[in-house]
Amino acid sequence: MSTTTYAPRLAERYKKEVVPALTKKFGYKSVMQTPKLEKICINRGVNGAVSDKKLIDIALDEMTTITGQKAVATMSKKDISNFKLRKAMPIGVRVTLRGGKMYEFLDRLIAVALPRVRDFKGINEKSFDGRGNYTLGVTEQIIFPEIDIDKVNKITGLDITFVTTANTDEEAFELLKELGMPFKNIKK
Repeated sequence: MSTTTYAPRLAERYKKEVVPALTKKFGYKSVMQTPKLEKICINRGVNGAVSDKKLIDIALDEMTTITGQKAVATMSKKDISNFKLRKAMPIGVRVTLRGGKMYEFLDRLIAVALPRVRDFKGINEKSFDGRGNYTLGVTEQIIFPEIDIDKVNKITGLDITFVTTANTDEEAFELLKELGMPFKNIKK
């Protein structure tokens, strides 16, 4: 009886296909030079959380369901009287995914969630930050199949940031493209 550990499909694909493809394209001398996905940070601001505390709990439940990892509330950093906002009030939710859960989430995002976006033609390739990180804005949380549309009281968006070890945007773009991110086919 052999004991094999489970490895996510995209993690296997990264080792077998992505690393050789990137090494060939950029001419890395070592496998360790190949850029890799470090973490995925998912962030969601909750509009109206100042007046209604239940909105934060709903957002926490939805984010936990989407990612498979417990979400935490983000707190305000300072007082803003015009918004009736006090320091350390919950105003959003966030999750940071690493390792197996990160690859599982990315796989579900690429294969199931993004194709459910209305009039989807691919994601914008201009959302890189100059240091090899990519941020994707999702306008509706209902594109994720884990969310029951009948129980949603308010449709809101979320930001998904892919943090890579790439040194340039070009390397990060190739890494995400090789992992299967559906970028728009914009001719340069």
